[in-house]
Amino acid sequence: MIVIVDYDMGNVGSIRNMLEHIGASSIISSNPSDLEAAAKIILPGVGTFDKAMENLTKRDLIPILNKRVKEDGIPILGICLGMQLFTQKSEEGQTLGLGWLDAQTVRFKFDNPNLKIPHMGWNFVTYKDTFPEEMPRKYYFVHSYHVICNDAKDIWGACEYGRQITAAVKKGNMWGVQFHPEKSHKYGVEFFHRFISGDS
Repeated sequence: MIVIVDYDMGNVGSIRNMLEHIGASSIISSNPSDLEAAAKIILPGVGTFDKAMENLTKRDLIPILNKRVKEDGIPILGICLGMQLFTQKSEEGQTLGLGWLDAQTVRFKFDNPNLKIPHMGWNFVTYKDTFPEEMPRKYYFVHSYHVICNDAKDIWGACEYGRQITAAVKKGNMWGVQFHPEKSHKYGVEFFHRFISGDS
């Protein structure tokens, strides 16, 4: 079963609706025992980095997440802020992240006044030699911060917004996306199918 982590920081209902739409069994939970039994985990996120880490800490979820992801190696998908929490730290706050990736989260900085912050709307993502077709996928984004990976091998997909930015990461059992697949229609459906099947 897939467990969608409920820590008051994500649109968990939309994710569960998408999973139901494609026939995947899931629950929304903040119970460590559910995470212990999970076959896959989804860590969503909407809001601020420090508040997200505070909520995970208050619910005593960080130890079980570390165990399941780092020791047990079960697949986890971080969505938007959820992916940013995989990094060491964020310019958005002072609290350290989960530290699963050698990466940091930084705010967009543009000289061009036509580039608005947040980056919001549809954008094309090109994956790095993992999808069988070469054509980019189109996903829905809304974010003011983005991830910079220190190891280029962790970058799975990229898009253009002022510069090339990391749109997706993949390292072993860890998948992360800056976009919202639950709001991305047919490409979001395809993405969730791939996460469920493990086909990258």
